[in-house]
Amino acid sequence: MPPQHSRVEQIHPGEQFRPGRQLPAGTVGSVNRSRAAWACFVLCVIGFLLSGYLSYEHFTGSASLLCGEGSTVNCLAVTTSSWATVLGVPVAVAGLAYFVAMTLLCLPVGFNRDTGTLRLIGAGVGVLSVLYLVGVELFAVHAICLWCTGVHLVTLLLFAGVLWWRAADRRALVH
Repeated sequence: MPPQHSRVEQIHPGEQFRPGRQLPAGTVGSVNRSRAAWACFVLCVIGFLLSGYLSYEHFTGSASLLCGEGSTVNCLAVTTSSWATVLGVPVAVAGLAYFVAMTLLCLPVGFNRDTGTLRLIGAGVGVLSVLYLVGVELFAVHAICLWCTGVHLVTLLLFAGVLWWRAADRRALVH
């Protein structure tokens, strides 16, 4: 028995959407996939800029981080602590390298499924790093850096964006 078709009309390219009409197969997944990809790319650029600023501050020894000193919110205490380097590499530089790698994985020309697993692994490593660094800030340094928190937030949003992208990829395959 052939499948029964609903009474919903399908929209073809160039036609205007009206209630009761469907988009062509694959359109919704493609749109969501594109939005997710661009969101990830923008987040990578923001993370790169924030990490770049923190790297600049690390190497110049500047105290212009715009955070209060002597309080719980104290960027200078965080960025100059012994925890600010791992294996001799400044954490800010590691963040910069991370966002360079993630930006390359999220480049608009690389919006393909082939790099999806690498993006997910990279985003997962970012989340684990955030958990470690927030733990260091809270329990070892006893201070919070707002600039670092910005990088942490971008990293968590990037992970969510990568998950959104993967879900959109899967929906695009189904349609």
